[in-house]
Amino acid sequence: MKRAVYPGTFDPVTNGHLDIIKRASKLFDEVVVGVLRNSAKTPLFSTDERVNMLREVTKDIPNVRIQAFDGLSVDFVRACDAQVIIRGLRAITDFEYELQMAQTNRILAPDIDTMFLIAGLKFTYLSSTTVKEVATFGEDVSRFVPACVGEKLREKYAGKTRQ
Repeated sequence: MKRAVYPGTFDPVTNGHLDIIKRASKLFDEVVVGVLRNSAKTPLFSTDERVNMLREVTKDIPNVRIQAFDGLSVDFVRACDAQVIIRGLRAITDFEYELQMAQTNRILAPDIDTMFLIAGLKFTYLSSTTVKEVATFGEDVSRFVPACVGEKLREKYAGKTRQ
């Protein structure tokens, strides 16, 4: 069985993330979406909230599994008995960072490959940071995130929007 892991923070999951997940699910027998618990960051959504949102938006993709993890991605990939790390690329700036990570991972785990999927054209500008910024001003984010995620953002920012 060919299994890949798509690790990330997903705070929150965007339509761009979902596009990468759907495309990866067509390339592999199973895709494990790894939701990083990162103690160095303070995410808007808890790990459980991010896992639950991802489970909701991928419920119709039978070969996708959502799982939280902490530590190094390569250790998580090994624990999942996977051979590939999936990463999405939007722009050259993503490439520079992701290339460094892929090379580091290759040194740490020569048996694990990194596969880059280029973001769909309509998602090249999209990031979780951008979505949160728009949501803080009370703007409609329905073009950027699945409906259930938009609702969670509205709940988080209710009464807290910036002017």
